[in-house]
Amino acid sequence: MLRFLTAGESHGPQLTVIVEGVPAGLSLDARRDIDPHLRRRQGGYGRGKRQQIEQDHAEIVAGVRGGLTLGSPVALVITNRDWDNWRGPMQVTAAGFKRKPVSRVRPGHADLAGMLKYDLDDARDVLERASARETAARVAAGAVAMALLARLGVQVSSWVQRIGAVAIDWRDQVDPAAVEASPVRCPDPGASERMVAAIDAARERGDTLGGSAVVTASGVVAGLGSYAQWDRKLDGLIAQALCSIPSVKGVEIGAAAAAARSPGSQVHDSPRYVEGEGFRHLSNRQGGLTGGVTDGEPVWATVHFKPISTLLAPLRSVDAHTGAEVNAHYERSDICVVPAGAVVAEAMLGWVIAAAMTEKLGGDSLSEMRRNLAGYRRSTRRLR
Repeated sequence: MLRFLTAGESHGPQLTVIVEGVPAGLSLDARRDIDPHLRRRQGGYGRGKRQQIEQDHAEIVAGVRGGLTLGSPVALVITNRDWDNWRGPMQVTAAGFKRKPVSRVRPGHADLAGMLKYDLDDARDVLERASARETAARVAAGAVAMALLARLGVQVSSWVQRIGAVAIDWRDQVDPAAVEASPVRCPDPGASERMVAAIDAARERGDTLGGSAVVTASGVVAGLGSYAQWDRKLDGLIAQALCSIPSVKGVEIGAAAAAARSPGSQVHDSPRYVEGEGFRHLSNRQGGLTGGVTDGEPVWATVHFKPISTLLAPLRSVDAHTGAEVNAHYERSDICVVPAGAVVAEAMLGWVIAAAMTEKLGGDSLSEMRRNLAGYRRSTRRLR
């Protein structure tokens, strides 16, 4: 079983990731396979000054020898450079520690809910872990998963469809080079310019912007997931993984919103059999999933991000200590995280697909998985 755990606070010394279930024999190099994804996560127009401090790099400290995974857990560390500025407020030991409680909670953030849940008197204890800084660890774990997927013929990508009121229509073919060349990761140059202008206008107002991103996985075999039990349906697992990303408040599998307002004759994907290829579909409005199982088409979803909670012009809120109405606490932050959030969505989709493939194919080594995959592909290409 493929799984990962993360630990670390936003302004603590480091983020730590344990990735378990990676097969032996996978070529894995942090600078080649992980760091490029971390850099993409740090980019995107609308990011804050924190990204000027951090230069994220993953260090592999366990599970790899001579450039190949061992089959044992892979351990990764991402150092927080900003820790040097927070050693006092975030020190681990009790001796000499001076607490400066944060009590002015932010609307839309986990501050108040976390204080109530854990019986805390300091929102700092909540916001350090609830921070989107944790997504750097997810991207590192997802990069390991995507390195495995690449050896199994699966590619994961994303692009920004909307920022604020500026949006482009869904397109079947997206130029990856155009996405990566855009400051907002949008493949349409004109829309990119309008999105940048919208972010600038929000910054001038002291406001923030949300938006939507499309994430896709191509080369996915049919038969991942299951319709047998609710918690094994792959579309449910994908939705849970994507909705767990900070600021994400909605996930559409395929053309879900359009399907909801259309008759069935315009929604369902008609299958055909192609000699030598197996069963294909004439369209892919279901997002590559039917009944919780992949159908052989690319898996795709749209992820909707709310505007982030920390505003330069703070909203009115409450002091959790006194109950008085106050301006919300301001924590150095971004104006728009949608371009970076799309990269996090890639990591999470890649993780779920990789986990489903390891479950389907089995195998303790990459070579065994690839043999099993080749046999499975042959079986799904022929009629009984």
